[in-house]
Amino acid sequence: MSVENLKTYLERAIEDGHARLAGEGKKERIHYIATNHSERWSDPEEKIRAEFWAELIYKYEYDPRRIKFEVRVPRRTPNDVADLVIYKDEECKEPYFVFEAKRSDISDAEFAQSIEQACGNRASLGSPFCGAIAGLTRRLLRFDKFPPGERERNHLTDIPKRYGNPPQWRFYKNKSGQDLSAVSRDKLRSAIRKCHQTLWEGGRRSPIAAFGEFCKIVFVKHRDEKNDDRQDADPYDFQRRDGESSDELAKRIFKLYATEQEREPGVFTDPINVEPPVLAQVVEHLEGISLDRTELDTKGVAFEEFMGGFFKGDFGQYFTPRELIAFSIEVLNPERKQLVLDPACGSGGFLLYALDHIRREANRRYPNHKTDSRQGISHYKHWHDFAERNLFGIEINEELARVAKMNMIIHDDGHTNIVGHDALDFLTKLTAIKPELVPGKFDLILTNPPFGSVVKGTEKGDGYLDQFDLRRYLNKSTTGTEPDESAQGERDAKRGANAVKARTSIKTEILFIERVWSYLKPGEGRAAIVLPDGILTNSSLQGVRNWMLSHFQILAVVSLPQFAFAYYDAGVKASIVFLRRLQDGEILPNDTPIFMALAENIGYDATGRKTFNVTVESEIPEKEKVERQSCDLFDYRVYFEWSKVNPKEPGWSERHREIIPDTGLVAQWREFQRDPTPFFV
Repeated sequence: MSVENLKTYLERAIEDGHARLAGEGKKERIHYIATNHSERWSDPEEKIRAEFWAELIYKYEYDPRRIKFEVRVPRRTPNDVADLVIYKDEECKEPYFVFEAKRSDISDAEFAQSIEQACGNRASLGSPFCGAIAGLTRRLLRFDKFPPGERERNHLTDIPKRYGNPPQWRFYKNKSGQDLSAVSRDKLRSAIRKCHQTLWEGGRRSPIAAFGEFCKIVFVKHRDEKNDDRQDADPYDFQRRDGESSDELAKRIFKLYATEQEREPGVFTDPINVEPPVLAQVVEHLEGISLDRTELDTKGVAFEEFMGGFFKGDFGQYFTPRELIAFSIEVLNPERKQLVLDPACGSGGFLLYALDHIRREANRRYPNHKTDSRQGISHYKHWHDFAERNLFGIEINEELARVAKMNMIIHDDGHTNIVGHDALDFLTKLTAIKPELVPGKFDLILTNPPFGSVVKGTEKGDGYLDQFDLRRYLNKSTTGTEPDESAQGERDAKRGANAVKARTSIKTEILFIERVWSYLKPGEGRAAIVLPDGILTNSSLQGVRNWMLSHFQILAVVSLPQFAFAYYDAGVKASIVFLRRLQDGEILPNDTPIFMALAENIGYDATGRKTFNVTVESEIPEKEKVERQSCDLFDYRVYFEWSKVNPKEPGWSERHREIIPDTGLVAQWREFQRDPTPFFV
């Protein structure tokens, strides 16, 4: 790609002398040379208008002398002006296209108002076309063949190039200047937020239901881009056609979704449940973005940031803080041929970080994959085969399973191995749903199972609890519904399975310990599991610990601070426990070493505020910066670029982060593996 193509339209306009910036700080202004007009550059709407004005010049080939700013509108409020007007004549007497330019982060209601404002201005000025622009979202309408009140059938796909005929479609595959493009993290994050706001419909849907519908729509968008049957210069299907009503667009999107459902019936089982006008708005937000071309780091950070806020509160129990996930992955160090499972996968965090770990390995192994086609194929195969064949997740909440599938789709790929089902159900049922979920097969299991809820045999049916050997190692207090039997209960627990009556209700986290054991390979399989400290310390749970010690080697226990899950409204004190499943009949010596550590600074506090110790490694002011961010768990190296997306608060925007190998507790764990002796001096 040439340097010319890397420049924005506005940068080209400034370089070619159509505009210039003068002044500094709040006094900085942009001057539009051809029309002798200037505006305050700190105004957020001016950034949008300026970039769009430059796009009209370079993409749509309009003479800058025929594009007027702040055009006074007759017969309307005395101070009412149109943001931009393209004229057909050199004297600028015959309006052709009227535009309203708004901030990229405005609400749907505000955007609808801007449309009406554009339509009113258009009517007063006598222009055949009008539109509203808000960042990547734009809506264009034509009135050369339609009455002034029409808002549906007169949809215009794109701006005509140099007064020509309006195109039938806006985006075409591999067609110069009309293809989909990659976007920055900030623009993608803004688009995701807009989509969720549109689908939420002011509270008509729950946030998680809105996100579920978003996942289905993103699935269609992703598959449309990936459609190998589409020839070069053919239009994409995920966009609104010229003159197409929202009902017609919805019908086409529903058909695309149904086709993909037939190809992969296990991915999304229910239909898209969104009204056509709402669906049309979501398409409007997404149609110009290429999910396929946008960098994986960009997509990963944007979706993760959005979901971090989304899962706070009512859905906090489904979200594991990313620092804890990253640490667990570093300790277990997945390999590309290993099978990885999360039986309580939530939004898919552990699986995605395992995939990222293998992708970084591919980057090291094939450093020239972006320029060497042979390396490129090997690089892609290295991590994509792992994503497609080696990553598995089970999630009882169907809506969350859908989120995990979408997350995998965005990261290319592995979504077909996400199962929406109860991981504690009969193993034969799980295998029937997904034949690959074979007990004793998995090399690694990483999971943060739900805490505190109680599984009752009377609610689950005959035999459900009977499948768990651990039920015989519990005294009454572990159910959470019956009183402790005090000293007698503790003595029974210590005596083991035969002395304790089988329970009729058991806490989920206890059952998950055994389910993890069931799926791990005997002798080799390792796990990282987040457990409440009560399992490790309560005297009434000695029976559970006895069972664990007879079935696992405890490799490490890393104690987390009380607030580790507080930001997500889950204040249970917990630890990450690393385990290896013992071979049948294997007995460990009593003095087998266990790595035990206390992590105090885990990178964030109870409010979610970052607490890393930061060292700036390099910086080019207002361009790029590299930081080293340290906590007890490990150190990150974080790459930033300067962002002006929010003109009121320009600043550093994270582009990419990576864990620095062998730092923090990860480094101590590696030392312990080599020689545990010094740790016990």
